[in-house]
Amino acid sequence: MASVSASCLRFQPAVLLRSNNTSLRTNLNVVSMNLANKGFPSLKASRFRISCAAKAETVEKVCGIVTKQLALAPEIKLTPESKFSELGADSLDTVEILMAFEEEFEISVEEDSAQNITTVQEAADLIEKLVQTKTEAAA
Repeated sequence: MASVSASCLRFQPAVLLRSNNTSLRTNLNVVSMNLANKGFPSLKASRFRISCAAKAETVEKVCGIVTKQLALAPEIKLTPESKFSELGADSLDTVEILMAFEEEFEISVEEDSAQNITTVQEAADLIEKLVQTKTEAAA
């Protein structure tokens, strides 16, 4: 069982019940953590990004494909942080963009991976990863 207060988080050994209603005490040790000086940790998961930093050439090609597929005006400049949804892409547009990536880079994007692509940088990073995997498999 766990007891929580503003300054301490404490876990105590659990008691398990057997089928014949007799109890069996586990041999877990008590663990305490003093949070008085640090405050209670946030329950909200923090986000961080690990990026393989795709080549500038790949990012440029991705920007060109997205611009063409979404028929964006020439004055709209895409950055690696540009989100497809903010550019007006719906789900059909996104599928067409992915198909253009597959054709341009001669790769195959799995559906699971495709769902994680929301920005130009994410697309470029995935493309580089898939191209590298394809190259290594061919060698």
